[in-house]
Amino acid sequence: MEHGDKRIEFRFGRIGKLAPLIVAAAMILWAAVSQSNVNGYVLAFFGALVAGVVFAKDEKAYGEALVYGLSKPMFGVIVMAVILAAISGKLISASGAVQTIAAYVVAAGFTGRLFVAATFFITCLLAFATGTSVGTYFVVIPILFPVGVMAGAAPEFMIGAIVSGAAFGDNLGPISDTTIASSATQHADLGTVVKTRMRYSLPAAAGALVLFLLFSKTAEGGSAMEAVEGAANPASLAMLTVPAVIIVLCLMRKHLITALTWGILSGIAVGLLFGIYTVESLISFPGGFSVSGAIIEAISGTSGTVAMLIAVFALLGVVERSGLFEDVGAFLARFAKNQRSTEAAIVLSAGILSMVTGVISVAIVALGDLVNDLGEKAGVNRYRRANLLDCTGCVFCFLAPWTVHCVIPAQQSAQFGEGFAVAPAAIPFVNYYSLSMLVMLAVAVIAGYGRKKKLG
Repeated sequence: MEHGDKRIEFRFGRIGKLAPLIVAAAMILWAAVSQSNVNGYVLAFFGALVAGVVFAKDEKAYGEALVYGLSKPMFGVIVMAVILAAISGKLISASGAVQTIAAYVVAAGFTGRLFVAATFFITCLLAFATGTSVGTYFVVIPILFPVGVMAGAAPEFMIGAIVSGAAFGDNLGPISDTTIASSATQHADLGTVVKTRMRYSLPAAAGALVLFLLFSKTAEGGSAMEAVEGAANPASLAMLTVPAVIIVLCLMRKHLITALTWGILSGIAVGLLFGIYTVESLISFPGGFSVSGAIIEAISGTSGTVAMLIAVFALLGVVERSGLFEDVGAFLARFAKNQRSTEAAIVLSAGILSMVTGVISVAIVALGDLVNDLGEKAGVNRYRRANLLDCTGCVFCFLAPWTVHCVIPAQQSAQFGEGFAVAPAAIPFVNYYSLSMLVMLAVAVIAGYGRKKKLG
């Protein structure tokens, strides 16, 4: 914890400290079994925050921890990105561009599993180039997801392909925050980290591609494909300016918020210029204390996701101030006796914290010094340590249904209607990249794949 931060003490010791997480886990399981949408997870995390108050000895310190979690820069970035991405996505979907692209795709016969596999490949390239998994969701989902569903792919597999591709880019991209954090905390050269990481990420990506080609389900009845026949409106393709602007600015290393904002502005300008939108269809004040239009509809549709992010980051502040990060690391350090057991301890600790925090880079930074010390003593070279940290995060954080990697894609899918909606709990089962990487980690730790003598 940072100097001067007041550690929270809980009644009943360790049980009280874990009470908020236990409540969250129980309610998340309930929501998942009930096939709830994002709102079920909102209740789970707010329930966890309420439970924490009961067990906290110092309510003031507990309240300060909540605020501390909400003060993290990542919180503001993600919330703003969710809202701005909803607006940009609405500009695209309401223009008819999605139906137009889908009509061309269906006419070309590029449907079903082929489209799912292509979506995974395209998302891999985009996420690798931009270095942002969350940003990739906002660019890819509004276009490729509904097109794929209309082209006969089952919604959950389209989302699975997109999340898998984003995980690949987050894992291997040289400008990804996780790649930078893992190399920096282990004092390893970034270029060598990326080079050595390929032996894990490329086989996992190849495995995921094969799985999508073999096991992706198609939509029943083909009604979606029939619906887009003859729906092409070439003029609507002008709205592809929106993702084009966002992608270009991300590649130029502009801030995600800036890129999304310029994407919206370009979309509004193009929409008005081509007669796709009128000012009233975008923003309208019809009287009676009401507001209407595509923009306010998009903003209002993010309320559930924003509420969950508030609860998640507030709980993250509580977890951090409770000292749980240090407890997890210290507990697993006891089992680090040799190379294999040390690597297992690294994977387990990074896996637990990435699931708890929901942010891989936070887990990596929290464990950085401990992993560095344990690895040096056991002879695990710095590049191996950096790769284990990052690969583990891109498994467990992406497979936890309460993190942004399941919640945001689920929220994005729901905006297209009930037939498109994918529950957060369904996404981990079709995230074939993270599942393939889980196998790679098991082979790496148990069988020693990729293990070399200490490089210094």
